Amino acid sequence: MDTFLILTPGPYTTIQDKGRFGYQHIGVPLSGALDQFALRIANLLTGNPEDSAVLEITVLGPQLAVLQEADIALTGAEMQLKINDKPAASWQTIRVEPGDRISIQQIKTGCRGYLSVSGGFDTPVIMGSRSTYTGGKLGGQHGRPLKKGDILGKGAGPLLKKPRQLAKSQIPRYTEEITLRALPGPQDDFFDEGLDFLFKSEYTVTGKADRMGYRLQGAPIKTKENQPASIISEPTMPGGIQIPADQQPIILLVEQTVGGYTKIATVISSDLALVAQATPGVKVRFEQVSLETAHRLYNEDINRMQTIAEQLSGP
Repeated sequence: MDTFLILTPGPYTTIQDKGRFGYQHIGVPLSGALDQFALRIANLLTGNPEDSAVLEITVLGPQLAVLQEADIALTGAEMQLKINDKPAASWQTIRVEPGDRISIQQIKTGCRGYLSVSGGFDTPVIMGSRSTYTGGKLGGQHGRPLKKGDILGKGAGPLLKKPRQLAKSQIPRYTEEITLRALPGPQDDFFDEGLDFLFKSEYTVTGKADRMGYRLQGAPIKTKENQPASIISEPTMPGGIQIPADQQPIILLVEQTVGGYTKIATVISSDLALVAQATPGVKVRFEQVSLETAHRLYNEDINRMQTIAEQLSGP
C-alpha cells in the first residue's frame, strides 16, 4: 500500500518502533525510538498499536508526497508541520489525501520528531522489530536512513472516525537546561569524590551526541586511586553513564550492547526522553534518586499512558 514518496529525506530520518529485544547477546542492539513517549503518543493519535513503526526525524524533517489517503500525526520536538505549504498543528491527527505534500521544518525546541501514519509504516519485521539499525544495515528501509525517491507503505489500519488531539497539559516542553534523575552504579564503588562531582556539577551536551550515546563536557569524574581505568567488557543498557579515560561522562543509549568502561550511575528510564530531545549546548545536571523512587516514577508513567490512551480512544 504505497503511501508516501520521499521528496527530500532530511539529514537523518529513520523508521523506528519500540525496539528489538532479545538479541543483545549476539551484538544486535535494542534500536527503537529514542523518545518512547513521543513514539507511543504518535501511534495512539493515529489509532495504531503503541509499537507500530513511525519515522524518527532528527533536527530537520523530510518532505513527502502523499500517494494514498491516511491519517498522520507529528509528536516530539517542536517542528513546524506544513500540508501544502499551510501550517498544521502537531500532537494531533491530520487527514491527508493523494496529491498532498507534507513538509516538516527545522526544530525550534527539542531534537527529534516522530511522524506516525494510520496502519503504521510497513517494512519487514526483522528479529521482531521494524526498527532501523544502521550499524548492522538491518530493519527499516533497507537498514539505512531514508533517501530521496524512497516509497513508503503503510499497514491496513482503518482511518479514524474523528480527529484526535493530545491535551496541551500533556505536551512536553523542551528546555536548554535539564535535570536527569539517576541511580548510582553499577560500578559506583570505583568512585568516591567522583560520585559527588557527578551529582553536584553541571555538564554540557557536546556535538558528539547520537543514537549510541551522548558525550558530555564538564567537571572530570575521577576514579579512586589504584582503580583500573577500564573493566572487563559487559552488557550495557540505555541510561548507563559511562566514564571513559578522559573522565568525561557519556550517557549510553540504544545502539550499544557492551562496554569496557565503568558506569558510575544510570539515568532512570522515565528521563531518557529528555536525553533524546537534548541538542548540543543543552546544560545537564544529575539528581540522585533511590531505586524505590525510580520504581514509583516508572509506575506513574504507566498510569499516565493508560489515562492518555483512554482519553484519546474515548467517545
